[in-house]
Amino acid sequence: MKLHAFVAMPFGVKKDSQGNEIDFNRIYTELIKPALESAGLEVFRADEEERAGDIRTDMFQELLIADLVVADLSIDNPNVWYELGVRHALRARGVVLLCGGRAATAFDLYTDRKLRYGIKNGAPDAATLENDRLRLAEMAEATLESWHGRKVSPVYQLMPNLQEPDWKSLRIGDVREFWERHDAWESRVALARKAGQIGDVLVLADEAPVAAFRAEAWIKAGEALRKAERFDFALEQLERGLAIEPRNPGGLRELGICLQRLALAGSPGHSLDRAREHYRNVLEIYPDDPETWALLGRADKDAWVAAWRQPGKTPQQMRDEAAYEDALLRAAIDSYANGYRRNPDHYYSGINALTLMHLYRHLTNDARYDRDFATMAGAVRFAAEYEPDENMLFWSKVTLGDLEVLGGTPDTVKAAYKEAIAKNDKDWFALNSSRAQLQLLEDIGFRPETVEAGIATFDRTLQKLVRPDDSWRPRQVFLFSGHMIDAPGRPAPRFPAAKEAVAAQKIAEVLAQLGAGPEDLALTQGACGGDLLFTEACQQCGAKVHWLQPFDEADFIQKSVANGGEPWRKRYFCAKAKLAAPPRSAPGALGEPPQGTDDGYAYERCNLWLLYTALAYGADKVRFICLWNGGDADGLGGTAHMYNEMNERTGRVIWIDTRQL
Repeated sequence: MKLHAFVAMPFGVKKDSQGNEIDFNRIYTELIKPALESAGLEVFRADEEERAGDIRTDMFQELLIADLVVADLSIDNPNVWYELGVRHALRARGVVLLCGGRAATAFDLYTDRKLRYGIKNGAPDAATLENDRLRLAEMAEATLESWHGRKVSPVYQLMPNLQEPDWKSLRIGDVREFWERHDAWESRVALARKAGQIGDVLVLADEAPVAAFRAEAWIKAGEALRKAERFDFALEQLERGLAIEPRNPGGLRELGICLQRLALAGSPGHSLDRAREHYRNVLEIYPDDPETWALLGRADKDAWVAAWRQPGKTPQQMRDEAAYEDALLRAAIDSYANGYRRNPDHYYSGINALTLMHLYRHLTNDARYDRDFATMAGAVRFAAEYEPDENMLFWSKVTLGDLEVLGGTPDTVKAAYKEAIAKNDKDWFALNSSRAQLQLLEDIGFRPETVEAGIATFDRTLQKLVRPDDSWRPRQVFLFSGHMIDAPGRPAPRFPAAKEAVAAQKIAEVLAQLGAGPEDLALTQGACGGDLLFTEACQQCGAKVHWLQPFDEADFIQKSVANGGEPWRKRYFCAKAKLAAPPRSAPGALGEPPQGTDDGYAYERCNLWLLYTALAYGADKVRFICLWNGGDADGLGGTAHMYNEMNERTGRVIWIDTRQL
């Protein structure tokens, strides 16, 4: 989806201060609009809205959410100055100023950089028009690239603590087409997330109507990838979203979780210290956020646990080491307690602080936290018992069970955890997470009778559930892109029919070298030529094949299968019958392509859809195979596009050069 630009300028023919007439409609259609479109922007001017209603509604909404506002200050037009003032009040950045003839003299903007364009006989000067378009496009691109650089709004420059409003909460007035498109897009994102189709979410994020929406979608995609334990790929999406909204609290927390999990997994370049430093930086922005304090507490606790829970150590050795690392344990207690002090309703912080205080007493016999036990236990119990959110009842009940572990009996522990499990909707991960906390207590010999009662209660339920990880996951993911078979009479041969047999042999040899088999997944489109040869070879060795297609199936067959002739059409349906799942079409899964795009965009969109779907399984699993002559595609979205995308991301590319067959 293109970025969105709103143009604030006079309409029609107006006179400048010297009485010269300027046709601003021509300025817009001949200079501003083509220049911004060449920079990849979708351009809108308020008078282009044809729907009945108050034009100010659309104007205010544009000034709030547009990625870029271009203001023409050639004349002292009060409407333009007003709109520029509204933008400066709503947004700190994303403004380009231009003028024809004299420069604007308003004091607040006197030192601001402005682009001057040529005017002759009341219209763009033909002698400078091409250069003016180029300079405006370059200025627009530079402004967008430096979105989080210097604030251009004098309001935000002079009031550095002023925060920009939340674009979504300020949705106003009648909803015009732009918001209808947003609502349809947002519904697609929600459905894709619910279905676990992370590749779909990533394509939809790229197509969001404005940068603010893209930021939200990338952060949601990062969260989904984190939950699927694709931490590296999740980081990439979160960083894309935070580049637009660097203070987004949810995105900042998710980024920290990914850094923390990568450190625990031993990923090169990642450490718990890096994750803890990230959380401290977030707390500089949001010092009263209990969630971030709790995440810092979790990172501190992980650092403490990593210091003593090591392979080969006896239980007594682990307990001795856990007691020796008391400074790390106190750091975790302090972080959790800080979160709970900020919000006593945040019982998650409270129960963790309280549990670690009890462990500190158990390991060191130090009584420094004893006076907090009863007070904090009562406060945590009150907060958990009065949890108002139905979706949080499992965790509130688990907290009550945790309190029984600290001070109750095996029977009260069992009863409390059974109440919690009754509120759990067969969420294996949530149940196992609660059990893992008890396992930690068991490892250091804390209250063995109540801890063992809790573990037994969770184990009885977990044994009845299928762990989600036990569902099928591919060992390898083969991503394929290749030329269609040449149509008869193609001027420049690319993949002639005479090379079909040797190409099929080469594809089969590559799959054999990679050990392709039933544990693997193959992704492609299913077009005549390379796609079908690859599909047939994968099916021959038992790999599961999924087709993702740029058009509805009937259109895809017409555009990418039938042109190869009737034999290829028959092979298409024969291969389709053996697919591991029905073909998915981009219009069906993602919605129709953005307005104003062509088939070239549809093919490029499908390439990214295939790529993101493959990477969502883990970049280390993906192997890209291409049947390609090394040249540029006939249009957008060809094999060259996929090759460049994949080569840049992983480098795991196997190229079968059709020129050497």
